[in-house]
Amino acid sequence: MVARVTTVAFVGIEARRVDVQAQVAPGMTAFQIVGLPDKAVAESRERVRSALIAIGLALPPKRITINLAPADLPKEGSHFDLAIALALMAAIGAVPAEALRRWCVLGELALDGRITPVAGVLPAAIGANAMGLGLICPEACGPEAAWASPDMDVLAPADLIAATNHFKGSQLLRRPSPAVREETGTTLDLAEIRGQESAKRALGIAAAGGHNLLFVGPPGAGKSMLAQRLPSILPPLSPAELLEVSMIHSVAGALPGGRLSARRPFRAPHHSASMAALVGGGIKARPGEASLAHRGVLFLDELPEFAPQVLDSLRQPLESGETVIARAMHRITYPSRFQLVAAMNPCRCGQASELGGHCRRGPRCAADYQARVSGPLLDRIDLRLDVPAVTATDLMGPSRAEPSEAVAARVAAARDVQRDRYLALGLPEWTTNGTCSAKVLDEVARPDQAGLALLRDAAEALGLSARGYHRVLRVARTLADLAGAGEVKRIHVAEAIAYRGADTGIVAAA
Repeated sequence: MVARVTTVAFVGIEARRVDVQAQVAPGMTAFQIVGLPDKAVAESRERVRSALIAIGLALPPKRITINLAPADLPKEGSHFDLAIALALMAAIGAVPAEALRRWCVLGELALDGRITPVAGVLPAAIGANAMGLGLICPEACGPEAAWASPDMDVLAPADLIAATNHFKGSQLLRRPSPAVREETGTTLDLAEIRGQESAKRALGIAAAGGHNLLFVGPPGAGKSMLAQRLPSILPPLSPAELLEVSMIHSVAGALPGGRLSARRPFRAPHHSASMAALVGGGIKARPGEASLAHRGVLFLDELPEFAPQVLDSLRQPLESGETVIARAMHRITYPSRFQLVAAMNPCRCGQASELGGHCRRGPRCAADYQARVSGPLLDRIDLRLDVPAVTATDLMGPSRAEPSEAVAARVAAARDVQRDRYLALGLPEWTTNGTCSAKVLDEVARPDQAGLALLRDAAEALGLSARGYHRVLRVARTLADLAGAGEVKRIHVAEAIAYRGADTGIVAAA
């Protein structure tokens, strides 16, 4: 007899169906798993055997074969344990085989029969729902699986005994409820920053249009403080974005307790991060920081301290909104539509741009330091702003800074305008000006005659590339949306050009 149980294998955030086939046949005692399993799957033999013994069920001394079909799809991870165990129990008659046919199963087994949490439960639940199946998952992952659909059957047993009793009808399990993660800690606020009004203005523009942003200034000017407060003015994730972001975090094993959060991701990797850590990869091609920051913010502090090859690996995700990891046997794509915010000193010692400051190596210090960031990467950054040191007057005077709540209201209003605009054009996948294509941009962000003349002159004077030209238009469109203007005017183009050319002064001074 061959018993079958459905589970999934993950290719990126896609859950692909896997048929676990268990056969117990006469012959020499053996326990084999076939179907291109990795080391973790192959080791499940001992975990399954021990878990079954723990619940008082010994395997018969026969030839046991587990086939994971399709055989040409690589199987990675420990989440196959529970499916293998239930398939074996069905093959020897311990649980009814028919009852398992309408379920997708995943979970890791402990030696004592407990079902321990695994990564990827949310995409597995969404995949199971698309297949018309219910989901059996670990108890700790039940709140995560319940988000897939309110009409979907979900079982979250704590151990193998609970799962067995449910199918025998002696102890029915209740469907878990979706859970939301409670945000703890003090919320950072823009009102805490003294001075830096131009930088706060740029931060609000970046938030409103989803633009990439670079702060350049001496140590202690407040660059990191500004970047860390960007999430406080961003709107919460929409329901569709929430599931999209949570699927990536689920595959990465970054959803503690199966609880989801509507707060946009804010990732700030250290400058020693490798290429695989930043854009994804490794032996199992896991998502990197760029994908974990999807629909949120990727903050790179001390930008030139990152390895140049690591920084340049961000060029494709910034342009296409996805990270492609190619391997010999498969190709994996992770969504990576993030907002890049970076901060850097003007030179290694940080004093090149300060009045009265003394750079120890002179102009060469700034030139060498800034050359670590490639021109193509800088060309993908919409807003570049000099952040001067805060004066004693700013620190000692009364604070009249605008709170994050007020800025967030303007940002939300501007984003509503953008969303409605692109919905009217039949482009619901674009929600901000920062993601708008060049073709559509020429239609929705074409300046008036005065603005067009200014843009033409600036493009020639600054030597803007085609990408730089369109990024100026994107920022100008966002400035018009913040001002409630239907048409992009000269004043909006002028401010957008000022942000685009902010770094040229530092390079020239170097």
